[in-house]
Amino acid sequence: MSTMKLRDKVVFITDADSRSGRALFRLFAEQGAHFILNSMSGGAHIKEELKRARTLGLNVLVTATDLCSSSRLQAMLGQAAPQLGRVDVLIHNNDLMKPTSIEYGEEDLFLDLLHTNAKTAFICTKVVGQQMADAGSGAIIYVSSIHAQKPTGSSFAYSATKGAVSMLAKEAALVLGRSGITVNTIELGPIEGDDERFASELSTLYEDYAYKVPNAVLGSYDDLAQLALFLSSDEARYMNGADIRLDGGFLQHYMDFKMKRPPQLGDQGG
Repeated sequence: MSTMKLRDKVVFITDADSRSGRALFRLFAEQGAHFILNSMSGGAHIKEELKRARTLGLNVLVTATDLCSSSRLQAMLGQAAPQLGRVDVLIHNNDLMKPTSIEYGEEDLFLDLLHTNAKTAFICTKVVGQQMADAGSGAIIYVSSIHAQKPTGSSFAYSATKGAVSMLAKEAALVLGRSGITVNTIELGPIEGDDERFASELSTLYEDYAYKVPNAVLGSYDDLAQLALFLSSDEARYMNGADIRLDGGFLQHYMDFKMKRPPQLGDQGG
């Protein structure tokens, strides 16, 4: 019988309402964690997951804290402490994507993405990282994107925010690593629906994108959760400052390389 990797650990997940947040919540609950969940729906979008976690006897605090405010985050964690204790694992899961171009993009839209994806990462790292440093242990995981390194062709602002988080993670790994904290980034690659999410008039990256994964099988948020679980556990104690690309080999594809296509489509280059 396998042991629970996170029994009685407190896991703080941002944007718990998203598909990635729900997958993380489900898997980590199976591993015995307790939770602080930032849910802007107040838990309405995660009712089934909440019901299951509480059936398992887990403590879950649902909050809708403004993560761009260090004072509000500190206040929320202070209120959570008597019930849950300190945070052992922070998973920064904010992933707002809006199409915008450098030529015609709105400044307010750029700032919206910057605040939601990058500023919240800084505030969470600052506030939760201090709590972890005081305890001498912890794990911080940023759910990022392959577009921290490769342009989308549809939203320069999204790529810029993910690139910012990538460097934040490396800086934090140096500083917080001195206090026994690991800081790592997961660069998630294509999953179902990303061809529409990153639709572009400039780039053909997401045309036939499923077949640009060498095995022609897209990943899922469950794959993301499994990797995050490993990074949260003691098994990953020597991983710090890493960008882990979770894309099935998608970014290794060359445009003149033959793709693995279903027989009815033929084996064509592209």
